[in-house]
Amino acid sequence: MTPGTLVLLHAPNADAAAWGDLPEMLRSYGLDVVAPDVPDGTGPRYIARVSLIVTATDPVAPLVLAAHGAAGPLLPGVALAQRAAHRPVGGYVFVDADLPRPLHLHGEGSPHDDLPMPPDWPEAPCGYLRTHSDRSGSSAHDEAVREARLRGWPVTEHEPPAAVAQSLSELVATL
Repeated sequence: MTPGTLVLLHAPNADAAAWGDLPEMLRSYGLDVVAPDVPDGTGPRYIARVSLIVTATDPVAPLVLAAHGAAGPLLPGVALAQRAAHRPVGGYVFVDADLPRPLHLHGEGSPHDDLPMPPDWPEAPCGYLRTHSDRSGSSAHDEAVREARLRGWPVTEHEPPAAVAQSLSELVATL
C-alpha cells in the first residue's frame, strides 16, 4: 500500500530521537513521515498525547502506524483515536515491538487492562519488522515474530547493509 502518512511511534518514556535518522531516510524514499515526540506518557496518556500531536500535523490519510517496543500494545488505542477523528488507518507495522493483547489475555492487574481495544482490531493489514540490532534482544520479540507469522502477517527480518528505512518502506508497500 502507499500510505498517506507514516506515523512512527517511539516507546513510552523514550522520545522521538530514539528513531535516529530513520524519519529523514524514509522521507528520502518519498514517504510523508510524522514522528511525534511524546514526553512522559504511558498507556492512555500516551495515546491521548499522540493523538493531539498527530492532529496538529494534519496528516494525509490513510495513516500507517508504526510502533517500536512498548508502543506496540498501544496501537489499537491510537488507531481508535484516529478513526474517531475520521482519519482512516491503512496499516500497522511493529518494529521490534510487543504485540497488543485482547483484554481477556492480560493477567489481572496488568498495566494494559485500561487500554482501549476496538472489537474489530486489526481492521487493517499488519506487518512486523525485526531489525538486526534486535537479534540479541528479548526473547519476547522472538515470540512476537512467531505470533506475527502465525497470524499471516508479513515479517521482515532486516539484514545489513540495507538501511532499516529500506526494509521498513518495503514492508509498508506489502501491506
